[in-house]
Amino acid sequence: MALWDRIKESASQMQNQLEAKKNDLKSGAFRDASMAMCALVAAAGGTSHALSSGGGSVAPSERQRVAQLISTNDVLRNFPADDLRRRFEENLDKLIANFAFGKVSVLQEVAKAKKKPAEARAVIQIGIVIGGADGDFDQNEQAVVREACFALGLPPHEFDL
Repeated sequence: MALWDRIKESASQMQNQLEAKKNDLKSGAFRDASMAMCALVAAAGGTSHALSSGGGSVAPSERQRVAQLISTNDVLRNFPADDLRRRFEENLDKLIANFAFGKVSVLQEVAKAKKKPAEARAVIQIGIVIGGADGDFDQNEQAVVREACFALGLPPHEFDL
C-alpha cells in the first residue's frame, strides 16, 4: 500500500474513532488541548524553517486549511466555532512569535487532557487527523505529535508514531 493511502486510511480510522467517542469529549480541558494540538500541527506543517530557531510564519493557506478542518470536524462541534478558532489562533500566534518558547506553553495546554486517558488519546488522534488531512503527515508534524504524546503520558508507538 502506498504511503499516501496509509496516511489517508490512518486519518480516516482516527476520525471514525473520534466520532464514536464524541459524546465523551465535551470538557474544557479537551477543547483547550485540541486547539493547542491543532496549532502545533499547523505550525509544524505550514512553516518556514525559521521556526526551529525563533520566530517564523505559517502560510496563510495552512492556517486557513486547519481552521476549516476545525470548523467542520464533527467531534469539535461540541464547542462554539468562534471560541475554537480564537483558541487555535492564540496558540498559533505563540508558536509564530517564538517557536521554542511558544511550544512549551502550547504543550502545557495539550497536557491539560492528561487526567482523562480517553481525552488524551482523542487529542493525539485529532493531531493525526489534522496532520494527515492534506495527505502528507510529514516528519515535522509527526515530531510535534510525538512530543504531545510525551506531554500526555502516552506511548507514541500506540499511534504508529
